Amino acid sequence: MLPMLIILAGGASSRMWPLREKSLIRFGEQPLLISQLQRYRALGLTDVIIVGNPENQADITAQVQAIDGLSVQVVIQPEAKGMGDALLKAEPALAAQPNRPIYINQVHDVVDDSLHQAMLAAFAQNPGAAYLAGYEMVDYFPGGYLVVDSSGRISGMVEKPGADNRPSNLVNIVVHIHPDAGALFSAIRAEYAKDIPSDDHYERAMDGLMKTQTYQVVPYSGHWSALKYPWHVLDIMNHFLDQLKGKGQQVAESAYIAKTASLVGDVVIGERVKVFPGAAVVGPAYIGADTIVGNNALVRHSMVLNHCNVGFTTEVARSYVADHVDMHACRVLDSVFAAGVNFSAGCTTANLRIDRGPVSCIVKGQKINTGRDKLGAIIGQGAFIAVDAMTMPGVKIGEKAQIGPGMHVRHDIENGKRAYVKQEIVIE
Repeated sequence: MLPMLIILAGGASSRMWPLREKSLIRFGEQPLLISQLQRYRALGLTDVIIVGNPENQADITAQVQAIDGLSVQVVIQPEAKGMGDALLKAEPALAAQPNRPIYINQVHDVVDDSLHQAMLAAFAQNPGAAYLAGYEMVDYFPGGYLVVDSSGRISGMVEKPGADNRPSNLVNIVVHIHPDAGALFSAIRAEYAKDIPSDDHYERAMDGLMKTQTYQVVPYSGHWSALKYPWHVLDIMNHFLDQLKGKGQQVAESAYIAKTASLVGDVVIGERVKVFPGAAVVGPAYIGADTIVGNNALVRHSMVLNHCNVGFTTEVARSYVADHVDMHACRVLDSVFAAGVNFSAGCTTANLRIDRGPVSCIVKGQKINTGRDKLGAIIGQGAFIAVDAMTMPGVKIGEKAQIGPGMHVRHDIENGKRAYVKQEIVIE
């Protein structure tokens, strides 16, 4: 029997500010959740439980109805109380088969199909064991490391052991198969009964089960992108753009490409797109339906979704641009724009520090190293950036915020705020 797929899509998205629900961010034509579900369906997994939250429940329920060939139940985790609590919320949906094997994934972890194939093949060979994916890391990663013997059996996990104390080079990522859902749920409940304040109940439950049950590692060294912070949208975008490589130019019949426009490399041009004279789209790149790429504009290694205006001489490079974004004679570099942003003439997202060091962002009051040497702005839905404004590397601008003309934005701007420079005009 194939395992029941459990997709964790709840939790809090506060670290993603100023972007909204991460499972519904669209890469190409589909939200991340839907593209993930279609991949699982192609692998033969048809029974699915999605654990959402009250904010995304309606959207997820509406989205999954469009997928044929899947039996999907949506359950809700009312509060973000950790992975263990999320899994317990899925337990009632397994009431008819309480001891069925389960395959746990997080919606925001994007990996190659080869990992899922390897996991399912290992389970088919020995369905009595549990299997955890172990991501092979050369450099130190501040996550949980697996304690593994020479046969691949896992005897424990060590959280953030430090570079010199790693028990292996295998980092635990949430791609897990458990042969008996009931046994796992009982172990998780037992950890909650201990009233330990940390939220690692799931990990502690597995650590206990490892003493009596066989846990095997499935090593993996392919692509892994986790959508944890807003700049990770660029990593996921790059993964989807990589899928275009070698496929050439896919141009909708209804699109208009001027004779003096250039399409270079692997590009997707959607329905009713207009690429005007002198413009260039350099792949890998995706241009969504009804978008205009104006005269002498350049879009390269980027994803520009539907109903956007890439105005005259605008450059969009290595950036993600959602629906209904207007850009006019500006520079959008290594940035993420949510839907409905207006980026006026002369605006630029600075993407490189003077000292060429890694760019940092402030997330929930803490300074986070993004690990990127180039990062522009992350701008929330409906923000308006007036003419000649500039954003410094790593700045975030909230939903419906307004940035006045000529402003140099050096710090994050909260949702709905207006930031501008007062001028005194002196005529003598």
